[in-house]
Amino acid sequence: MVIPIHDQNPTRNRAYLTLTLIGLNVVIFLLSPAVRDSPTGGGGSARQQCAEKAYYQRWGAIPIELVHNQPLVYTEPGAGGSCASVEPSYHKIPLVSAVTSQFVHAGWLHLLGNMLFLWVFGNNVEDRFGRFRFAVFYLAVGVVATYVYAFSFPYSTDTLVGASGAIAGVLGAYLMLFPRARVLTVVVVVPIWLRAWLVLGLWFVLQAFNAELATNPNADGGGIGYLVHVVGFVLGLAYGLWFRSRHPPPYPAAVPPRWPPPGRPPPR
Repeated sequence: MVIPIHDQNPTRNRAYLTLTLIGLNVVIFLLSPAVRDSPTGGGGSARQQCAEKAYYQRWGAIPIELVHNQPLVYTEPGAGGSCASVEPSYHKIPLVSAVTSQFVHAGWLHLLGNMLFLWVFGNNVEDRFGRFRFAVFYLAVGVVATYVYAFSFPYSTDTLVGASGAIAGVLGAYLMLFPRARVLTVVVVVPIWLRAWLVLGLWFVLQAFNAELATNPNADGGGIGYLVHVVGFVLGLAYGLWFRSRHPPPYPAAVPPRWPPPGRPPPR
């Protein structure tokens, strides 16, 4: 288990957009049916579980819908807590669901894990990209990663929710922009300082390994779309590399001169 909790990488500007994204995700989750779940997700009455499923189907991204651009028949709570398949009372646009799904989370751990990574790495990427570019990058990477997953599993009716694809893009961009930044990371239970290239490289290898395992029809991926993480990270790497070549890093903040100068004794 490798969990980054802080990086030693100051910014020049307040990361208002990153904070806004975190706030939106938290508020939307608190207003969702999933907020009444256990920290690991799931549980609750049959009616509660049915309400959650209906919520995810409405706002989440479903591969077969994205590929065919046609919404499905949905599940809604029926009489006596049973689930019923009904025609939705709203019009769902599959393309839009690739955006809304980025703000929907399936449980407390899902939300908190994503927001921790966005909190640690998002501020520096926003600082280098600028707020508008960062906003477009974040949403676009999430949408593209979701569609790549959908076309890889075109008949899947599983619902994709969470900001993981977009945040994976942020991690990839961070790796390109700040590979040697120091990151305080919990390894098993011990916090140690590691370079960003090592922390994020290990994270990517783990995601790629799990994505490969998920292609096995007998494997249990735990309901996690690892391929979305892999695609988002690669997109972030590519854009971060392009941005770094076109926009060299700004000069560091001025450092006050040392006194006394090196090699000169202090005045008495």
